[in-house]
Amino acid sequence: MADLFADDPLPDDQVAGTAPLADRLRPKSLEEVVGQEHLTGPEGAIGRMVAAGKLSSMILWGPPGTGKTSIARLLADAVGLRFVSLSAVFSGVADLKKVFAEAKTAARAGQRTLLFVDEIHRFNRSQQDGFLPYVEDGTITLVGATTENPSFELNAALLSRAQVLILRRLDQSALATLLDRAERAAGEALQLDDDARAALVASADGDGRFLLNQAETLLDLKLKAPLDPAGLAALLQRRVAVYDKDREGHYNLISALHKSIRGSDPQAALYYLARMLVAGEEPLFVLRRLVRAAVEDVGLADPQALVQCLAAKDAYDFLGSPEGELAIVQACLYLATAPKSNAAYKAMGAAWRSARDTGSLMPPMNIVNASTRLMKDAGYGKGYEYDHDAEGGFSGANYWPNEMEPQAFYHPVDRGFEAKVRERIEWWDTKRKELRGDG
Repeated sequence: MADLFADDPLPDDQVAGTAPLADRLRPKSLEEVVGQEHLTGPEGAIGRMVAAGKLSSMILWGPPGTGKTSIARLLADAVGLRFVSLSAVFSGVADLKKVFAEAKTAARAGQRTLLFVDEIHRFNRSQQDGFLPYVEDGTITLVGATTENPSFELNAALLSRAQVLILRRLDQSALATLLDRAERAAGEALQLDDDARAALVASADGDGRFLLNQAETLLDLKLKAPLDPAGLAALLQRRVAVYDKDREGHYNLISALHKSIRGSDPQAALYYLARMLVAGEEPLFVLRRLVRAAVEDVGLADPQALVQCLAAKDAYDFLGSPEGELAIVQACLYLATAPKSNAAYKAMGAAWRSARDTGSLMPPMNIVNASTRLMKDAGYGKGYEYDHDAEGGFSGANYWPNEMEPQAFYHPVDRGFEAKVRERIEWWDTKRKELRGDG
C-alpha cells in the first residue's frame, strides 16, 4: 500500500498543466492518502497528531515512491505550519543556517515552521547534530525522509528526539489503483492487454512514482493497439530492483538467505540467492556466507557441506559468471537440504568462554612435553599413556588441568553424520569411567 488517492473524480487543476503525471496526481489532503492508513488513519501516529493539532518531529522511513514527500507537505497544511523543504543531497551548512534563521524570525511572528529534509541520511553526523537545538526549542518541527534504515544512518541523539514512522511498500493492488487514477487523469485507457498491465505493475517493484512515469510514457505514445507483455518489454525498460550493496537491503537479503538455509527451505533459499545475484551482488560475498552457514548450521551433521561450499568457490573462480553461478546454486541447495546441527557453533562459544574464565591453568603434567632433561626431571610428561598402544586405541587418560573439572562443550545432535559422532563420544565417556573405576 502507498500514496494513493480517493476514488472521487480528480479536480480539473490536477488534470490540466504540463507537470509530470506523478506530480499532478499528488493528494490534496491527508484524507486522500489511502495507502498509509496505519499512519494517517484515526488510530495512526500521524492521524492522532493531526487530530490533536500538534506535530512532533518525525523520520519517515520507506522505499522510493511511497508518499514521504506528499505526507510531509500535507502535514504542514493540516496543522497550519509554514512549510520549508530542502534536500540533503544539494544542501550544506550555509543552507541550514539560513533555514534556521528564517524559522526563528517566523517563530517571533507567531508562525512555526515544518522543515522537510529529503534524503536526511545523507547529512553527516555533525550536520545532523546541528538540528538538535532548533528541534529542542521548538523553532522547527523536523520531518526527515529516508530510504535507509535510520538505526544505521542517523545520530542516536537525533533519533531520540523524533518518532520513526515506517511507510509501506506499494503492493499490486495499490499500484493497480494508481494506474486507474492515471487513466482518469488522462481521460483515456492504457493500450495494454491484461497480461501486459500486470507486467507493468510488477515492473514498478513497489514504486508508485516510477509506475506513473511509465504510464505517462505509454499515454504520450498514443498507441493504436494494445500491447502484450513482449511488446511492453520491448518498449519500456524494466525497473532495476532496489539493492544497495552497502545498505540495509544488502543485509536483509543475505540474512533471509542464511535463515532460509537454516530452516531447510531450499525453494526460499534459492529465491533469495537469485534476488542477490540478479541485483548484482558480488558472488564471492554470497559464497562466504554459504561457507559460514556450512560450519554454523550444518556442521558435522554433514561434513561434506563445507567441502561443497569450498568446491563451489573453486568452480566459480574457474568458470566465472554466469556459468560458475550454477556451482553457487548447487552449494546453496546442498546446505538447505542437509541435516542441520549448530553443535560445533555452540561448542565454540562455550569453550571460548571457559578459556577466558580459567586464564592460564597448566595442563596436567602427563601431557606436557618434556623437551629438556631438566623438564623431564621435573616430571614433565611423566605417566603419559600413548593411546595407540592402549587396548582399543583408547587410554582414558585425564587431559584437563588438575584445578579444573572436565567440561562438556560439544553436544552432537542425533541427526545425520553427527549421530554417529554422538555414539562415539558416549562410548568413550563410558569407557573412560570404566578405566578410572568410576563406572
